Amino acid sequence: QFQLVESGGGSVQAGGSLRLSCRISGDISSRYCVGWFRQAPGKEREGVARIDSRGIDGSDTPTYADFVKGRFTASEDNANNTLYLQMNALKPEDTAMYYCAAGYSGLYGCAPLTTISEYPYWGQGTQVTVSS
Repeated sequence: QFQLVESGGGSVQAGGSLRLSCRISGDISSRYCVGWFRQAPGKEREGVARIDSRGIDGSDTPTYADFVKGRFTASEDNANNTLYLQMNALKPEDTAMYYCAAGYSGLYGCAPLTTISEYPYWGQGTQVTVSS
């Protein structure tokens, strides 16, 4: 099992930046998967970025949804068991509740972000609001 706690949300103007943090604990000694997801009012939850962690051995190159490529950067600080989502050039349409979620790595690695059911452990979420 995993436990996750997000922080770092807030309100910014368009073009601004925020960094979200996700502290993870639990079964983190081996490979696991962490996805960043978001959900705007009236919309379905969608995947933003994914980190395939190798535990103390670091992580693989993150993958991103097309709508955040070049603007968002996901990273992991293994020493502090914390994952980050650096969000730059924010747009009003980025306004949403942001979540980090974790799941176990399978035989072929981490599940794509579209398979939300493979990420059963969720943090409480943190609100990001971008004004125009």
